[in-house]
Amino acid sequence: MPGRAGAGTVAELLREVAATLARARLHFGHGTATPRDEAAALVFHALRLRHEAAPAAYRHAVTPAQRERVRALVRRRIDERMPSAYLTGVTWFAGHAIRVTADVLVPRSPLAELCERGFEPWIDAGRVRSVLDIGTGSGCIAIAAAHALPRARVDAVDVAPRALAVARDNIRRHRLQRRVHALRSDVYAGLGARRYDVIVSNPPYVPPRAYRRLPQEYHAEPALALRAGAGGLAIVARILAGAGRHLRPGGILVVEVGDSEGAVRRRWPRLPFTWIEFERGGGGVFLLAAADLAH
Repeated sequence: MPGRAGAGTVAELLREVAATLARARLHFGHGTATPRDEAAALVFHALRLRHEAAPAAYRHAVTPAQRERVRALVRRRIDERMPSAYLTGVTWFAGHAIRVTADVLVPRSPLAELCERGFEPWIDAGRVRSVLDIGTGSGCIAIAAAHALPRARVDAVDVAPRALAVARDNIRRHRLQRRVHALRSDVYAGLGARRYDVIVSNPPYVPPRAYRRLPQEYHAEPALALRAGAGGLAIVARILAGAGRHLRPGGILVVEVGDSEGAVRRRWPRLPFTWIEFERGGGGVFLLAAADLAH
């Protein structure tokens, strides 16, 4: 980022940072979609500004010390190809602030939209009393579901202890400890005979070969949360195999598989998948009813 004699305003700094990020040919896909969005995340964090304060904050003068804090973040973003959420330590999911570290994926799933709607129209939100989030990571899906379904208990499970530590911290920050419980479980292995109205998951689904070709930013994230064997379907297969035993009558299973949608269709041609369309974009999410999975 080029130096300047004057520190200027927040608006000027935003334009500079956005231009610098654009020239660096970074990958944007971890909560931000454009250099401008990424610049806003970094600048507002470094200057300790609230995003709700925009656009009035754009007129604020920037001190040389503040400018240097921004430049330090921008240098790391470019040199290390690290997603900005890891640099700021926070991102947003379904309208809720979520703390993130490199121990968890950066929240970005289209499932946010479904959580906001309480999983309607696929189930009556008013009757949902229990939700299971498989591979919870930061806890973002579990937390969003709990906010949208105030009468539901949510089990947030993950196999990685460090991810569970982040999830528990986020649960505390949202004061949801009474209804959201972070548990160590390898898919269903630690859940006994528990059953749920909604099972939701954004599991690992990237085949190893495709994982190796991902932009460098993805390799800053935990490989365990992205990469899966059996053509990317190893964990998805386990989720499908056990869902019938863990769904209550009338319950639903919702799973994000991203670019593995075609592989899922080919492997399970007889399952009556519903592929959900999202108003804000994104796809590769299927839904099945409990009756479709009964053994």
